[in-house]
Amino acid sequence: MCGIVGYIGNKEKKEVMLSGLRELEYRGYDSAGISVLSSDVLSTFKTTGKLINLENKCKDFKSSGFGVAIGHTRWATHGKATEINAHPHFGETSSVVHNGIIENFLEIKTKLESEGKIFLSQTDTEVIIHLFEENLNICSNYLEAFKNTINSLIGSYAILLITKSAPDKIFYAKNGSPLLVGASKDEIYFASSSTPLIGLIDRVCYLEDGDIGVMDIDSFNDLTNIQPMSGEKMSSQKDGYRYFMEKEIYEQHKILQDTIRGRILDNNVNLELPDDFVNGVNRILICACGTSYNAGLSAKYLFEREAKIKTDVVIASEFRYAEPIMEKDSLFIVISQSGETADTLEALKLANKNNLKTLAICNVDNSSIVREAKYSLLTRAGIEKGVASTKAFSSQVMLLWILGIYISQRKNLISKTQIKAQIASIKSSLEAVKVNSYIHDKLKKLSKRYLHGHGFFFIGRDIFYPLALEGALKLKEISYLHAEGYPGGEMKHGPIALADSELFCVSLMPKHLLYDKIKNNTQELSARDATICIVAQEYNDVADDIVLIDKFDSYMEEFFAMMIVLQLLALEIAIRLGNDVDMPRNLAKSVTVE
Repeated sequence: MCGIVGYIGNKEKKEVMLSGLRELEYRGYDSAGISVLSSDVLSTFKTTGKLINLENKCKDFKSSGFGVAIGHTRWATHGKATEINAHPHFGETSSVVHNGIIENFLEIKTKLESEGKIFLSQTDTEVIIHLFEENLNICSNYLEAFKNTINSLIGSYAILLITKSAPDKIFYAKNGSPLLVGASKDEIYFASSSTPLIGLIDRVCYLEDGDIGVMDIDSFNDLTNIQPMSGEKMSSQKDGYRYFMEKEIYEQHKILQDTIRGRILDNNVNLELPDDFVNGVNRILICACGTSYNAGLSAKYLFEREAKIKTDVVIASEFRYAEPIMEKDSLFIVISQSGETADTLEALKLANKNNLKTLAICNVDNSSIVREAKYSLLTRAGIEKGVASTKAFSSQVMLLWILGIYISQRKNLISKTQIKAQIASIKSSLEAVKVNSYIHDKLKKLSKRYLHGHGFFFIGRDIFYPLALEGALKLKEISYLHAEGYPGGEMKHGPIALADSELFCVSLMPKHLLYDKIKNNTQELSARDATICIVAQEYNDVADDIVLIDKFDSYMEEFFAMMIVLQLLALEIAIRLGNDVDMPRNLAKSVTVE
């Protein structure tokens, strides 16, 4: 989603802004801009499209000496992706960047227009700068003017504002969208995530909802909850791969080793949770969006089968508005790659308000969701730059699988022999995610046959149904082809009406789980002339095309092996179609608005 950076100091501010925005590119954006205030001159540059367009636009601009600056990458919510709608938005003496949505912007805009203010953009953000400049004329000081402005807003926001009235300061406000401030010697940095700041600061403060203030070079130590900044700068290199997504598919073997490290022992599993964590838990409610929802749906099958505990999975964007019944003996699990997913975060806050035991499954320490949850487990997947999640999904499913065994173990529902078998299967699954170069080459060749038609069905049974959903989602995200995931048994209840020679069907046929059932479902589609691509351990004559995975002894090993095939298939189809695999159209990496 939209990205924010800010800076106070003596460096070349244009370069600081551009460098920070480059680190946020992977989150997805359609326009970008910067504002620099130095020597009492406020300069703003903004463009649509890639960051290189912004670099070219301000290539001759210099800003030496002390000053302040703000920058932004925008993912359109209000108004099309045009230069005039790009951030920063500016008035006569001030400039602002904003993540989130101002819900009452139309009411404010109408009032300001009636007073003679002229608006240039279609955005909700522009009301902030005009309202601030109006308040400057009637308030006793600039901080009061800023606070009055923020207090007039309804919605979610992370806001940075600079003004000639206070040329050495950045004003900030946070409510529902992430924002942090960091410091090093004689420098202050702001950002919407830690990524742009790693290696630049030694201390950081993660701002909380309701925080409003003004920052100058000397006021960082006045903040509360300051902590040391940790982490290494992520690699911005593709290391020989064509796309970051491809690199991230290949590195899943390594990151899953990190996911299980210290958690899988010889005869039991161990998680960073208190010994009484499962006490009083009789049901589980999982809440997530997108890929994380598919991981949660996979966990439902694992939890109910292995831990014998009732599990429901809900889409976070629907949860809060359905007047949900929250039972006190429920464990409320939220799943998010970024830890900033707005719908999931708000659902988590509601669960906490109802005094449920809450657990976050997340990839980013110190993210909003991790800080909000009562307990958390990190997937340790590393920073994922491809917008379409790959290693986030595999690490989430792996960690949820381990959690299911952990609950079974704590509830004495699983024998030592069964635990050892599960652990052996987990370790073998690490081998299953190693990319087989022969399979990848086959998928490269096969992909050219799957570029036309009116759509794809991905079908599976049991836990392979959410994997089918994830396979369809990956294809939709990066190829822009229509694809749907279904339980195999649902075909005859409506979807099979679409079956003809222009329909592609990808069938997941694990040897160790409901093989005969999914085979029958696949034959029903084949009989109606659909083109069938089977992913399986062994040959089946119902297939037009078949992708053979290695031989495995359990369905979970097959699950991870088939996951790799689906990710690579989507990748190769998208590449053949000439799409930008890492930054697909209309999508953002971290969705911080509802």
